[in-house]
Amino acid sequence: MQFTAEQLKVMDSIIARYPRSRSAIMPLLHYVQSIDGYVTPRGIEVIAGKLDLATAEVTAVSTFYTQYRSEPAGEYHVGVCINTLCAVMGGDAIYESVSEHLGIENHETTKDGKVSLERIECNAACDYAPVVMVNWEFYDNQTPQSVKDLVDAARAGNPPAPTRGPNKLRSWKENSEVLAGISDGLYNEGVSAGEASLRGLKISKGEK
Repeated sequence: MQFTAEQLKVMDSIIARYPRSRSAIMPLLHYVQSIDGYVTPRGIEVIAGKLDLATAEVTAVSTFYTQYRSEPAGEYHVGVCINTLCAVMGGDAIYESVSEHLGIENHETTKDGKVSLERIECNAACDYAPVVMVNWEFYDNQTPQSVKDLVDAARAGNPPAPTRGPNKLRSWKENSEVLAGISDGLYNEGVSAGEASLRGLKISKGEK
């Protein structure tokens, strides 16, 4: 299956943002994921052709960064932080609980294609540990039960809103398009920096 003329046009518009076309590799990879759900061989070939690069160069970028997947992600991709602070606060227990609940392991997807699971080394939100991300949206201060409830609601088509960010959780493909630099118009929704994140700043200013 080939990319449509409109999709190829979007790729060209992404490339046009950069003085050096090679700089468009990463957003183009996100855009391919927004179409196919993962970085496909056809996507790598088209990106390489448009940027006049070897496919090996594009593949090297796609395999270096963990946000790019080489196999299909679920409609809701769940990343459980198991780095030091989150692990101490319950991240390992969350991962084991949701893995058993879904019947899948790291980098696997449920048979219905709804949920995929990943052990994340850091979600960069230690002030809200333990943290889970779904399609790169934050779910803070989680427990094994809250994450099981979250994935059950997602599979039923009614996921709860992220703790911070937009008022509605969008799909893996939709958020991949945002990461490619295509606005979804939701950037003003919800809380971006919560009280815990701003506490140190307030203390530095002498505020209570």
